[in-house]
Amino acid sequence: MVKAADSPISDRIARILADRIISGEIQPGVRLRQDHIATEFGTSHVPVREAFRTLQKQGLAENEPWRGFRVTEFDVAELREVAEMRASLESLALRHAAPNLTQEILAKAEEVTRHGDRAGNVRDWEAANRKFHNLILAPCQMPRLLRTIDDLQAASARFLFAAWRSDWETRTDHDHRAILDALRKGQTEFACATLARHVGWIGKRKPASKNVDLRETYEISG
Repeated sequence: MVKAADSPISDRIARILADRIISGEIQPGVRLRQDHIATEFGTSHVPVREAFRTLQKQGLAENEPWRGFRVTEFDVAELREVAEMRASLESLALRHAAPNLTQEILAKAEEVTRHGDRAGNVRDWEAANRKFHNLILAPCQMPRLLRTIDDLQAASARFLFAAWRSDWETRTDHDHRAILDALRKGQTEFACATLARHVGWIGKRKPASKNVDLRETYEISG
């Protein structure tokens, strides 16, 4: 594994900016200014532009002619597209990963799910949720597929943060446990179907408390 410190500066800039966009620290529609970012990271414009192109591939930024890059907007149509793509691609990855899943990997995935159940905020839950999916999908040994899934998970995280940023509630992920139970029993197709339903479902989010903004928000379940 390549350590973050050993990665090109453009990769580091892209990771940090992606985290800010996903968490909502940088809002949709905001221009990404090369000068400011180059100064912040103590580098030239070249790696900053490379980082912007990475964000563009991830669907987090877009290049407007004569105006430069800005953070992309998102809507329910995009959420549905992301959910359907994840349902298809993650179930494909799991089908190929299943023969390579060890008891050790499944035990780690179960431990990560327990961490998610105890998460006190949306950021910790999202980190645990993404780690669960990565653990059970990585053994598919299909790097291009995994990169695409990673980009889709980042897009899902944007909706998750937008929906739950100020009103998080603790949740128990029964789907994760059902997937693990099926994998332990060798029921690969049932595990894939459960995963597809899990990441493919979207719906209106009900607020956890009464004193919140009641604007219409949607969430994706995993």
